[in-house]
Amino acid sequence: MTIQTRSPRLRRLDRTFARVPIYYITACTHNRRLLLNNADVHDTFVHFAREAANRGAWVGAYVLMPDHLHLFVGFDEQRMNISSWAKSLKNTLSKAMRLQGIPSPHWQKTFLDHVLRSEESYESKWSYVRENPVRGGLVKRWKDWPYVGEVHDLPFA
Repeated sequence: MTIQTRSPRLRRLDRTFARVPIYYITACTHNRRLLLNNADVHDTFVHFAREAANRGAWVGAYVLMPDHLHLFVGFDEQRMNISSWAKSLKNTLSKAMRLQGIPSPHWQKTFLDHVLRSEESYESKWSYVRENPVRGGLVKRWKDWPYVGEVHDLPFA
């Protein structure tokens, strides 16, 4: 009788990424309230994103929709935790909303994140995301939406 053995499985690599991964993040407002299409909130977001680089977080392209946001972010190795960073972002934007007299709660408790695996994935996601204001009937061209931009260039390679 011949016993068949399975071929050896590849072991996981010690490092999954040769570089720091880029995350795609989506966060929604509480009960999908229309809060984020606001110049003060946008300015606060951009300021937060610029300052985050000093703490090891690099925000790339983003879109603030009335009831949710999408962004791409990379973190310096081991300097930043994605959950604590997202919490800090939400808290900072909530403070701007409270200063405008917008009552809490502002955010759903969770957020969605996805690690991008290739430059093609990044470009594909960004092409889809930037069209959100058009699909939502807010503008005819995505470039006309005032709450879209890029803080830092996040090269994939």
